[in-house]
Amino acid sequence: MFTHKINFILTILISSLFFINTANADSHNVELSWELGGFSNPESVIYDKQLNHLYVSNVNGDPNDKDSNGFISIVSMDGRIINKKWVIGLNGPKGLALHGRTLYVADIDELVAIDIDSGSITNKYKVDDAKFLNDVTATDNGDIFVSDMVLNRIHKLSGDDFQIWIESDELENPNGLHFTGDDIILGSWGKMTDGFATEVPGHLKRISISTKNISSIGDGSPVGNLDGVEGNDEIGFYVTDWMKGGLFHIDIKGTSTKLLEFNQGSADHELVINKGLIFIPQMVENKLFAYKLTK
Repeated sequence: MFTHKINFILTILISSLFFINTANADSHNVELSWELGGFSNPESVIYDKQLNHLYVSNVNGDPNDKDSNGFISIVSMDGRIINKKWVIGLNGPKGLALHGRTLYVADIDELVAIDIDSGSITNKYKVDDAKFLNDVTATDNGDIFVSDMVLNRIHKLSGDDFQIWIESDELENPNGLHFTGDDIILGSWGKMTDGFATEVPGHLKRISISTKNISSIGDGSPVGNLDGVEGNDEIGFYVTDWMKGGLFHIDIKGTSTKLLEFNQGSADHELVINKGLIFIPQMVENKLFAYKLTK
């Protein structure tokens, strides 16, 4: 009888461990919902929960050219272009952030504010010596943070005060920014050597908003030339690798798992947690992909 009980308990434990491991693996499964073409170097996508659609920034050419041909598109949640050129006249629009009814866009050396209700540009915040303003994130109180990937800077807009918030080589060429809790989660590109090349690719970092302390998430092992960053400390972070292409999941211990293979150009994606959806712009292929997170 005692032996039977031991065998029964062991069977339950083994079954439980199998279930836990399967559940953990399944929590990272992604399935393609749709893909949509017709963009012009789409760099960033963001969800507007009030209007239930997406905004997509289109660089439309060289990311550094001040050619006034960049634009913002509106896309439906089921993969249709509602308005391809909703806002025009931008240069090389990249990262997007939304606070209230204002959409903020990083545009080479300017942070551009767009009134969503009218679709008009209401303000431009210039950085005279900026090299490559890239990603944008908004805090709950409306502060806006913008990375300058080349100059190892992050700028902050608070009210109408726009200035350098932090400048440090520890940022390792900051690209993706994502606000969560009391921190900015940073996807670093890695220390650049020749142009955008890196000998050691970047990894995820955490910046305390209150102290500006910069720390690595995990042991600092390289992940890739990181672009978009989404997620939180509870579910971990979903990041894209622009140079090699791909979507990764990184937990709060820094363990990285590659979820999707892409060609070069996986840019600044959007995660809509309550819908279980991830939207990934492929900048080189001129496409937007929608994936469903399945459990």
